[in-house]
Amino acid sequence: MADFLQHVGLTAMCPHGGQVSVVSTNTRVKAMGQFVAVMGDTYTVAGCPFQIPVGPATKPQPCVKVQWLVPAIRVKVMGKQVLLKSSTGICQSAELIPQGPPNVVLTQMRVKGV
Repeated sequence: MADFLQHVGLTAMCPHGGQVSVVSTNTRVKAMGQFVAVMGDTYTVAGCPFQIPVGPATKPQPCVKVQWLVPAIRVKVMGKQVLLKSSTGICQSAELIPQGPPNVVLTQMRVKGV
């Protein structure tokens, strides 16, 4: 199903409220003045407060990155598949432990892809 393309200025959060930001490898295609996000871009998470219980105490286990699993099927930029607002991904800790799916709240509102 068609959905809006992700771009560098998107608003997204990890399942625990940390803010997601994008560093794109795309240097050619923009949507609403910002570069479109593609598979392989770096998605980092800042401010995740998640902790796990360890005995009587807790251990910080914050989300630090997002690994995207399902990109657009038909749309590519510079030979790489673009990411859609509805693309499937997983947030991971520094130890690469899955923490849950990211929540893409807002993307550009002009360009759609499948």
